[in-house]
This record gives sequence, C-alpha cells and structure tokens, in this order.
Amino acid sequence: MNLGELGDFLKKRRDRIRPSDVGLPTGHRRRVPGLRREEVAQLTGASVDYYIELERGGGAQPSEQMLAALSRALRLTRDERDHLYALAGRPLPLRGGSAAHVHPGMLDLLDRLSGTPAQVITDLH
Repeated sequence: MNLGELGDFLKKRRDRIRPSDVGLPTGHRRRVPGLRREEVAQLTGASVDYYIELERGGGAQPSEQMLAALSRALRLTRDERDHLYALAGRPLPLRGGSAAHVHPGMLDLLDRLSGTPAQVITDLH
C-alpha cells in the first residue's frame, strides 16, 4: 500500500474532471482546473476531511466500497480503477461482480416497460 502515490493519483484524476462532467454546476470562480475536493467528497459520500486525508497520503487504508465510489466519481477507466486498488493494497474487484449487478427495483421497472426498449448502463467502462 502506498498512500502517498494514492493521494497523487487521486489529485491528478480530480484535476481532469470538470464539474459539468458529473452533473455539478460550474460556478463563476474556480481556482482549480477540475473538481474541488469538496465535490469529490460529495460524489463519493465521504466527509471532506476524510477525502483531504486520502489525497494528502494520510489516514487509514480506504475500503473497497470507498475505492469503488472514487472510481465512479472520478470516471476512471478499468485500468485506472485497477491501479487505484493496487495503490490502496486492495484486491481487484471481480469482473462482472457487484458493478454488473442490477438492483431488483431497476429490474422491476424494466419489467413494467415491456413495450419500450431499455438498457442499463453504468458510468464504469
């Protein structure tokens, strides 16, 4: 596990994502090229303090659930996601694992749309 490299990786990925890419307002004054730390924390469901610690290379080892949330929020490719898990010292998620799972409520909705074509797509590649 290399928390320093993990923090650098997160910052570089955060810098390349624009607020409009993830459905956030851009606002008038932005001092950072990409997302603010607070915005990443909001998108992942983490506290701002926790995310800042991750980016600074401190704190505890992030959970697999947090890594999955970061992968989605930062729009990581599969290779980038795998690199993130390796930096955090976590096993790689199985292909076709929980990311491929469709929530039962969504399946129920799809069943009700019998005459309408529909497809379930995630933001992960």
